[in-house]
Amino acid sequence: MTIPGRLRLVLLSTVTLMLAGTGCGYHTAGKAVRLPDSVHSIYVPMFVNNTQAFRVEQVLTSAVVQELRSRTNFQVLVKDESAADATLRGTVLSVTTGALTYDSQTGKVSSSLLTIGMKVSLVDKDGKVLWQNPSYWYSEQYELSEAASSFFEEESPAALRIASDFAKRLVSNIVEAY
Repeated sequence: MTIPGRLRLVLLSTVTLMLAGTGCGYHTAGKAVRLPDSVHSIYVPMFVNNTQAFRVEQVLTSAVVQELRSRTNFQVLVKDESAADATLRGTVLSVTTGALTYDSQTGKVSSSLLTIGMKVSLVDKDGKVLWQNPSYWYSEQYELSEAASSFFEEESPAALRIASDFAKRLVSNIVEAY
């Protein structure tokens, strides 16, 4: 069976993007927190959205706050930055979708790849950078064929799942210093 040229290009691009964005993929789960002992509270302001994707910053910020609260012992603040030991800031730089598979009967897209590009940093109250990644990438496959610009506005189960998975990976990267 041969794969048509366009589909082959999409699949090759997708695999390349996923490999470039995920690193080796091996790490030990449940490592000890590597942030300084002086950090007990983290302020998480609303992420900045530099894309056309409506409400993506709200959905991602909410998921990260929920993940920090459920998975760590840090007090997570969404108000009063002065009361926090550190601040987690994020800027959504890009949100894109690309077709992965097509329905053989209708020719319509049946699954897509959503890719989120962000700039993220955790800075203590003295201005010292504790963790940062100016080009943090996250990709996830989903079964909808909607445009990225409307994907987060509807808070579909797929969007919420992707936001939750994004938050889990981001929090792991920050607290495990991976």
